[in-house]
Amino acid sequence: MKIALAQVAPALGDVDRNLALHLRTIAKARRLGADLVVFPELSLTGYALKDLVEETALDPRTSPVFRALKADSRSVDLVVGFVEESPRARGLIYNAAAYLSRGAIRHVHRKVALPTYGMFEEGKFFARGGEAETFAARRLRTGLLICRDFLQTGIGYLLQAGGAELIVAVSAAPGRGSTPEQAFASSRMWERMGESLSFFASAFVVYCNRVGFEDGVPFAGGSFLFAPDGRLLGRSPYLDEDLLVREIRPDDVRRARRRMHFHKEDRPEVVLEGLRRIIQSHDD
Repeated sequence: MKIALAQVAPALGDVDRNLALHLRTIAKARRLGADLVVFPELSLTGYALKDLVEETALDPRTSPVFRALKADSRSVDLVVGFVEESPRARGLIYNAAAYLSRGAIRHVHRKVALPTYGMFEEGKFFARGGEAETFAARRLRTGLLICRDFLQTGIGYLLQAGGAELIVAVSAAPGRGSTPEQAFASSRMWERMGESLSFFASAFVVYCNRVGFEDGVPFAGGSFLFAPDGRLLGRSPYLDEDLLVREIRPDDVRRARRRMHFHKEDRPEVVLEGLRRIIQSHDD
């Protein structure tokens, strides 16, 4: 199974232009034999939307944009980031990611952790998602996370407890700080989480970050893929557009779980009861 990480630079607010970028990239990934192409957070819209949020919101069930993506997903699975207007509650708008396969939308994840401080203003414009669930994809049980969700250990644990064999995190993370070893000090934070989650969940972990500039802010890139034993399988360059393609072996999940036993020893019911007590103590 080949996974392609599409480290692209979306145009802010221009959905049509970004759709064309997606279709070109998908065609290139297909020629390279990809089975799954992953795009970054808000890849169809750009990140710093502010008052463009409502204008760029899509209903994936009826949007012509998704009609084109569904057509391409008949031959290759896709993960795309977009602004979603809630199909259940009109007027609620989410920072969302969709998994498309075989001409249909298999799953939509709505971002749970919305940073609203410093340069981040997501809580002003987006409703907060309330779930992190796994779902059946072609060959691996899969879960989606969006940017800051990936750094919340509890949200990642929900996917681990749900049996995720492939965890896909899409991101629009800026680069901050610098080190002699890498372009941005902040990039190491994402890699630490990818390495830890892949090892303890015994799952493949994919992180696809965007590049480019918005409002003078550089997005870091540095997309990566970790194996179920915590090995780094590949990383894209910082700052530059890239299409990273790596072949993975689904059986590596089974081998890692036989060897490490983290899933065998997991007790989600103990975690659940402990959380109930903590929440009750806060209410008291």
